[in-house]
Amino acid sequence: MAASINQLNALKVNALKDPGYYHDGGGLYLQVTDRFFKSWILKYHVNGKTREMGLGSMKYISLSEAREKRAQAKKMILDGLDPIEEKKKKKNQLLFIKLNSKTFKECAEKLISERKSTWKNEKHQAQWGNTLSKYAYPIIGNIDVAEINTQMIIKILDPIWYEKTETAQRLRGRIENILSWAKVHGYRAGENPAIWRGHLDQIYKSKSKVRAVNHMSALPYQEISNLMNKLGGINRSSAQALQFLILTATRTNEIIGAKWNEINLQNRIWIIPKERMKAGKEHKIPLSTKAIEVILKLKRNNLSPFVFNSEKKESQLGANSMLDVLKDLKCKVTVHGFRSSFRDWVSEETNYNSDVAEAALAHTIKNKVEAAYRRGDYLSKREILMETWSNYCYASVKGVKQIYG
Repeated sequence: MAASINQLNALKVNALKDPGYYHDGGGLYLQVTDRFFKSWILKYHVNGKTREMGLGSMKYISLSEAREKRAQAKKMILDGLDPIEEKKKKKNQLLFIKLNSKTFKECAEKLISERKSTWKNEKHQAQWGNTLSKYAYPIIGNIDVAEINTQMIIKILDPIWYEKTETAQRLRGRIENILSWAKVHGYRAGENPAIWRGHLDQIYKSKSKVRAVNHMSALPYQEISNLMNKLGGINRSSAQALQFLILTATRTNEIIGAKWNEINLQNRIWIIPKERMKAGKEHKIPLSTKAIEVILKLKRNNLSPFVFNSEKKESQLGANSMLDVLKDLKCKVTVHGFRSSFRDWVSEETNYNSDVAEAALAHTIKNKVEAAYRRGDYLSKREILMETWSNYCYASVKGVKQIYG
């Protein structure tokens, strides 16, 4: 068996001049038409038929490459496929793609249009459009989706991967989805250059391995009081929103989407509907005296349902409005980091257990068994906790050491 395959060698194929077929074994032949033209031929049997397939000129296909093509064809035959027919299918597919080409932006807009009805809110759709418009469209927006390759994806992700890791990862996932959609609809073929596992994970570190940007950018809770005093002196809705965010230990999206009909001032509670919560579950937040004072200072605009409005128009604040306030104060932290500040304060300065703190942060319990037993929301305990946190946020930094709970 060993003698019947790989009978040719590089020196021999280069020396052959007489016209004819020269067998390498396994159905692979070198066809010599004349001394100047040599090509590879594969003969095989499938479905009771003998077929002959050209593999290419020896000028472009080496002996080792021809043998690789033979191995690929043999595998198809074992799978019950005809290599010639599969080659035709691929050619037709590529022709279809060429005749029905679409740009990346066209595919993206089509996918967004199809999926928007399944998304929780319009903001999710806006986030898709914003990240693609800002980072992807300038580079690949007008390029045929069939032509997009790994180098283009790297060009998009490189500038933001380590500075805006979370944004970059979401963007990569969105691009992967769009390219997969394009392939399913026949606008491109081949591997997805935006796929993570086994591909881009060889180039970039995952979010968990990137230096802890969010953790490092959280303001130490001991410095919260100084910041809150500065924010109190800024007459801007975004500064008041940031105070409210810190006092309630909530997320940016929850604050900028806050509406007056969600807040019951008499019962001192803010109920965020499940549609606006990350975990998809309604969240009740006890409002401290100071939190209520902050929102009562706002000029309530009957034309807008939002608690915190943009300074320029009657609409909700922009996603980066609170971050801009921090930048103006030269405070190099992230808005999301204040949740970590709150969590650290609970652990270090109070006797409340972790269940109460996690409930205050609306964290999802990953352990299903534990979640089944922990059904309460600790609302009464959290009323005291949030009032205590509020007092701490506006206390003098010097000598503060309070133990509660």
